[in-house]
Amino acid sequence: MTHTKLVSITTTFVKETLKDAEGGHDWWHIYRVWKSALSINKVEMANDLVVQLGALLHDIADSKFHNGDEIIGPTLARKFLENQKIEESIIVQVIDIIENISFKGGFNEGKKKSLELQVVQDADRLDAIGAIGIARAFNYGGFKNRVIHNPSIKPATYNNKETYKKNTAPTINHFYEKLLLLKDQMNTDAGKKMASQRHQFMELYLKQFYLELEGGY
Repeated sequence: MTHTKLVSITTTFVKETLKDAEGGHDWWHIYRVWKSALSINKVEMANDLVVQLGALLHDIADSKFHNGDEIIGPTLARKFLENQKIEESIIVQVIDIIENISFKGGFNEGKKKSLELQVVQDADRLDAIGAIGIARAFNYGGFKNRVIHNPSIKPATYNNKETYKKNTAPTINHFYEKLLLLKDQMNTDAGKKMASQRHQFMELYLKQFYLELEGGY
């Protein structure tokens, strides 16, 4: 099977699997990460097939929507790839991306990362910041019925990923607990450059948010 055909089949599989997904983790999130990964990889030159498959399958079963189960995503992806008769070495690299891409409070930052993981992780993080990142944050906050802002609840620092995953803080806190941290956690030079502008946009948004909060304009 050609790589182009395999990517096409994978795209169809992901679209169908995520057809009822929450808006910030649906096919269009996958699409944006895929396209950003391709852009970054024009500079980084990692294994193209692994990058594309990793980007397309990285959120095939996000643990947030499966009672915290971090096994179901890699398992589903492996089964799909094995059914396509993909060689084991490729499958292992794709599964590594799926298992290690998430932020999870930043507790996996010390792990040695393949270049392919670095590329896809940067692409995923880019979709969490900037204009789209803001939209996704509030969409997920609404999905979880969280308040937008409560000044009496201060942003937290988490000691482990399980505590981070269980947080129910206001959506604005999420900017300080994750989104504003991502610029300095990008892996690749291309990713860092793209993240810088999106980070500045979030800072501008927050400035306007607090201005309007007190009746300003």
